[in-house]
Amino acid sequence: MLVAITSDIHNNLANLKKVLDYCADKKIHPVKSRKTGAASPQFNGVNIMICCGDLASLETLDFLNDNFSGKIFYCFGNMDDEQMTSLQRGHPERSEACLPARQGSRINNASVLSNKILHCVQNDAEKYKNTLVFKNHGEIKIAGKSVAFVHYPNMAKKLAESGKYDFVFYGHTHKPWEEMIGQCKVLNPGNVANEVYPPTFAIWNTENDKFELVRVNELE
Repeated sequence: MLVAITSDIHNNLANLKKVLDYCADKKIHPVKSRKTGAASPQFNGVNIMICCGDLASLETLDFLNDNFSGKIFYCFGNMDDEQMTSLQRGHPERSEACLPARQGSRINNASVLSNKILHCVQNDAEKYKNTLVFKNHGEIKIAGKSVAFVHYPNMAKKLAESGKYDFVFYGHTHKPWEEMIGQCKVLNPGNVANEVYPPTFAIWNTENDKFELVRVNELE
């Protein structure tokens, strides 16, 4: 399975579309068997996206939902006050759009570990049916691995140091980064917005736990 890890989109819909087109096109990838070592092609596109904050508008969240058919896990960043207010209190056109989801529920091969989330339902059940929104940080399990994601690097460090997670993803700095803290891999996919640093995002292959940094400016 392939998982896209993104952050800091900042309303750059042109670049976000490139990311989503890449995810849609990545249908076939060789996977090595852990038992035999033999490689075989598998039809399995990107069907989970983790966004580490700073979409920067509800319209960008709508664009993401409209153009990505997989599961979306999204946590708020410092530029997401508009979404936070709208999703918690109800948008003028989206009354009671989000309610808490249940801890332990399974969605698209991912288990929800944290109950501190806003699950978009009710009037926007169809539009947001594949989206889980986390107010502070998200905790999920994918392919048997415990994953946390958050916007801020200091919070990411604390989560990694807790020893609870195999992977911790974060954003905010706009700079791609990868390091080990104890037994936990900590990764920043960079930014989609093309601000401060060139735009990038990451693809996680859960079959072998390899990560690929994708440069948005090199995509058509």
